[in-house]
Amino acid sequence: QVQFVESGGGLVQPGGSLRLSCAASGSIFKILNMGWYRQAPGKQRELVASITSEQSTNYADSVKGRFTISRDNAINTVYMEMNSLKPEDTAVYYCNARLRPRAWSNANTYWGKGTQVTVSS
Repeated sequence: QVQFVESGGGLVQPGGSLRLSCAASGSIFKILNMGWYRQAPGKQRELVASITSEQSTNYADSVKGRFTISRDNAINTVYMEMNSLKPEDTAVYYCNARLRPRAWSNANTYWGKGTQVTVSS
């Protein structure tokens, strides 16, 4: 079993900032990629940002220059600093990890339960 503790969501005014964090625990041998996805009402879930174990990052075009993803491998935690937030950033943000539960396991993808981010005046 793999568990995620997500935090940092909330209500913020346009132009404001939030910092999301997600700590993974449980049956973990090695985490490959970690990332954040989001899903707005009536829309499909989309990738926001991802980061490899070697700290290589990838961002959706809509958040480049505003969001920064980072990761602490020692504590299996991924962060996302979100600046200059816009109303269109409003969504449920989901933590995601692709990991190997055991040394002999193939990699599987796991999801957090999500945290709400609302950008509104």
